[in-house]
Amino acid sequence: MGVAALTTALLGLGTLPAAAGGFGTAGAQQRKTSGNSSGPALESHVSIKVKGTKAKDSGPISSTAVDWEPPACWYEPYWKAKDFKTFNEAKWSMYESAGGEPEGIADVQARYKKGHPYKDFNVDKNDEGMWWVAVKNPEMKDDPAAKSCTRDPFWVDNGETPEVPQAIDTETLAGLAHQRTVVPPTKISLAPNGKSTVNAPTWIWLDKGAFKPVSVTASLPGTGLWATTTAKPVSLHIDPGTEDAESLPASGECGINDDGSIGEPYAKGKAELTPPCGVRYLRSSGGDSYALEATLTWEISWEGSGGTGGDLPNGTFATTTEVPVQEYQAVNR
Repeated sequence: MGVAALTTALLGLGTLPAAAGGFGTAGAQQRKTSGNSSGPALESHVSIKVKGTKAKDSGPISSTAVDWEPPACWYEPYWKAKDFKTFNEAKWSMYESAGGEPEGIADVQARYKKGHPYKDFNVDKNDEGMWWVAVKNPEMKDDPAAKSCTRDPFWVDNGETPEVPQAIDTETLAGLAHQRTVVPPTKISLAPNGKSTVNAPTWIWLDKGAFKPVSVTASLPGTGLWATTTAKPVSLHIDPGTEDAESLPASGECGINDDGSIGEPYAKGKAELTPPCGVRYLRSSGGDSYALEATLTWEISWEGSGGTGGDLPNGTFATTTEVPVQEYQAVNR
């Protein structure tokens, strides 16, 4: 077989960089990952589906936990035995056609073909198991942790769970779903709307129903493994955008009300009241404005196949609103 034909064969198996992508995904929020194990590039078969994030300017959440990260790499079932044999033997033949074999290939041949410990790539067990390989998280491919999955491809019989650290499970999938959680922008309501006034409170609120839970499902087809994360808004943090201001309340944290709203809408007659969520600017912005940052915190839980589940670190997403502040205090409300 010539080099061109071999290249075509490898592309057909989805193993060369030109064919590599990664996460098979569905919907508008699609991401892919690639790793490398037993070949130039391998695709992960993990599928990611995102629901509830069609709003313009939506964005990924940031984890609030400094000691938590999604998985940077993992091992997953990838090859049927006959496909693994076809790929490797075609690769070896290509090396020969190109004029030489890489150092160490004799050890690889001994491991998978000559019985040390596997014989003929386990083709006699083609329907009884899978070859597992390492793949990388594409969002973290340059992270040192992505290089921690260094095991050579290994065989796992059907129905068995490998006793291998970082072997894919529902918790791995939940971490990937958390990383792919995308939420809508935090579009707050302000009163007065247009210009705030020095020393007069600016009311801030989010109406009931402005934010709905966002769910993400990560699954590995053919294995029955899946995990779904659900993100729900729980609080709003206000940063006035200047030190010459007071947050209301002083912590800047506005909790969510029982009906799902945050803060309280301004209404006529409330001019002398202190809003449950807002800000009081102490200095005019002149001809400019202050960049008020509203950060919504999302509480994230997950459930997965086999009755698994739990909580994951909260996530945050911030949106900036420009607020001009005028000097005089006489205000008609």
